[in-house]
Amino acid sequence: MCCACSGLAFPRAAGRAGRRADARAALLNPGDSWWQHKAPAVFRVRFETGKGDFVIEAHREWAPQGADRLYNLARAGFFDDSRFFRVRAGFIAQFGIPGDPAVAAVWRSRTMTDDPVRQSNTRGTVSYAMTGPDARTTQFFVNLGDNSRLDKEGFAPVGRVVAGMEVVDRLYSGYGEAAGGGMRGGKQSPMFEGGNKYLDREFPLLDRLLRARVAARGK
Repeated sequence: MCCACSGLAFPRAAGRAGRRADARAALLNPGDSWWQHKAPAVFRVRFETGKGDFVIEAHREWAPQGADRLYNLARAGFFDDSRFFRVRAGFIAQFGIPGDPAVAAVWRSRTMTDDPVRQSNTRGTVSYAMTGPDARTTQFFVNLGDNSRLDKEGFAPVGRVVAGMEVVDRLYSGYGEAAGGGMRGGKQSPMFEGGNKYLDREFPLLDRLLRARVAARGK
């Protein structure tokens, strides 16, 4: 039986297209009901990069608000085709500014209140970057070393890299703070306004975050 006659292929394709459209609409509207989904108690997000894949396992009890946002950002494809723009060997690898300036502008100031610090910023844990209290948005960093000194500053880990930490260690760190630095440095505007075109032109060696999705249980 041909695909057209089976009645199966077209509905599936339409479903995928519809989900993509819904996700795109949600990315441009933080008030969309998409963002109200509560994350599972434990979930994993697989990040595909130019250097290979790594997996973050998030625990909602560690940081409920942070986990919910991570879960929904991954569902929406927020991280797809972006860059690891701040990597400092032995310290952190930071990401979470979209490559599309239109999406980046929407989320740049979309802050949320703090979660209590329930875990320590040890090697492999993942926390939100921030400028101070109640200032977390969409930027994350993976701790490349023992950064437990950050605990007292309010950086609340939301999860941990459970596979592919060697990939994170290989992310290009040659630019250090030069590609835009952290939120507190106040030099990120060109990334928000120019997106991937700016970063690829000025900092072509930055590693690419190709795709991130909530993974099936156990993967």
